[in-house]
Amino acid sequence: MDKIRCLVVDDEPFALEILADDIGKIETLELVRTCRSALDARRVLEFQEFDLIFLDIQMPGLSGLQLLSQMQNPPMVILTTAFEQYAVRAFELNVIDYLLKPISFERLLAATGKALSLHQLRMPQRKSAEQQGALYVKSEYQTVKILYSDILYIEGLKDYVKIFTISRPGPVLTRMNVKGIYALLPADRFCRVHQSYIVSIEKIEAFQKKKIWVAQKELPIGNQFTDNLKSIYQFKKE
Repeated sequence: MDKIRCLVVDDEPFALEILADDIGKIETLELVRTCRSALDARRVLEFQEFDLIFLDIQMPGLSGLQLLSQMQNPPMVILTTAFEQYAVRAFELNVIDYLLKPISFERLLAATGKALSLHQLRMPQRKSAEQQGALYVKSEYQTVKILYSDILYIEGLKDYVKIFTISRPGPVLTRMNVKGIYALLPADRFCRVHQSYIVSIEKIEAFQKKKIWVAQKELPIGNQFTDNLKSIYQFKKE
């Protein structure tokens, strides 16, 4: 069974250490990262995906509830706090559980049991989508599913890429470089044609020595990619 990938967010070092230690004792959980503020967590969530967040509420700069309310499609969330008065608002935001500090290990087990049940319900749907051919990326604090068949081309912008699709009026922006996203794509369906561009092979309309057209969009071809593109396009025509 796939482990639940966890992020812990708490500005109290001692509370963070105890919770991280307890998570390490639960075999269904994998602690991927910790953050000392909601602001740090917000930056991490822009480019990294988690199944479950253990989120403190009262933190300087940005509270846990403020962070959660900003997320359009958040992962599962278990709130951890020393204060009872936020419980109603928390459950309005569809949290899995609300744990009061100090958190006993038994109470933590009960909360993670709820998360595991929901995780198991979601996994078949996600695996089915992956089998159909889909890419999952982080964009604007949510996980976005993009079918391979929907992708036209991808443009790199330093630490970000823009994914242009058939179905969306604008590109999906995600924090990843061209090399990283190219490694996630099937080689028989996508080709890198430039340091800054990846194209869907089936969407290629035409190309010349230095230019390629996808969905009537003219893109440059890098010198080191020309021969590979010619062989792929010749195979495509056959």
